[in-house]
Amino acid sequence: MSTPLWALWWVWMAAALGLAIAEMVVPGFIFLGFAAGAAIVALLLLSGLVGTGSLPLLLLIFAGLSLIAWLVLRRVFARPEGQVKIIERDINEE
Repeated sequence: MSTPLWALWWVWMAAALGLAIAEMVVPGFIFLGFAAGAAIVALLLLSGLVGTGSLPLLLLIFAGLSLIAWLVLRRVFARPEGQVKIIERDINEE
C-alpha cells in the first residue's frame, strides 16, 4: 500500500517553497505565514511526531501553525509602537 501524496514530508516542503516564492512576488507577509506553517508540518512529518493520519488533521495542524507563524511575523516586523507614517506634502501640489 502506497503512502498518500499529502502524507509525504517533501510535498509539504515543496508547498512551503512555492508559498515562499509567491511571497516574493506578492509582498506583504501574506504567504509567509502559510509557508512557515507548511515547512513546520513537513518537519513534523519527517521527524515522525505527526503520523500520516488523516488529511483533515494535517490541514488543521497546518492552519494552526500558519496562524501562529503569521502572528509572530506580524509582531516581529511591525512598526514600533506609536510610530505613524505622516505624509506632509502631496506630490500633486506643485
